[in-house]
Amino acid sequence: MTAMCDVAFLLLTFFILTATAKMPEPLPVDTPSSTVQTKLPESGLVTITIGKSQGKDQVFFGMKDRAVRSGALEYMAQKYKVDFTDAEKAQFELIDEFGVPVESLKQLLALKSSDRIKPGIQPGIPYDSINNQLQDWIQYARKANIDNGADKELQFAIKGDAKEKYPQIKRVMDILQDQKINSFNLVTGLRGKDY
Repeated sequence: MTAMCDVAFLLLTFFILTATAKMPEPLPVDTPSSTVQTKLPESGLVTITIGKSQGKDQVFFGMKDRAVRSGALEYMAQKYKVDFTDAEKAQFELIDEFGVPVESLKQLLALKSSDRIKPGIQPGIPYDSINNQLQDWIQYARKANIDNGADKELQFAIKGDAKEKYPQIKRVMDILQDQKINSFNLVTGLRGKDY
């Protein structure tokens, strides 16, 4: 019995130490259910999250690779004439997903990571016809991926809330297709078997 307890604690310790914690999302969404079990890649992926917070439609942008994040930020800083310090650039590399206009990114980076995910802090990335920063982030993420010598194109995934209306999802799809990105994933939650 003593040996059994030792083995159980050894296994428990192993699983606790090797597990990865799920990072809190700044815009939690309830994805639609599906029976498809295709996994998204761990690198070379850009996620566009669409949902509502406080009654407003919001779009968040996330890049898996730190080098792509850094390169895309450099391009956005040049286009929108925003100067980021080295500390702010290093802080941005640690953020998986964000949803603020590039002009407000400095204020977001100044916050503690626990404050960044509070509701109402991030208003979403503009993606309307006048100020389409989402299109710029997509373009510059692809360009940064090429600059880093990646052997394959970035993959894109759209993660929409199950209650989100179709025109908002279609608008993001149109932005992707305007940049000749015709293949992308739709993130869904796994549904149990129907009885």
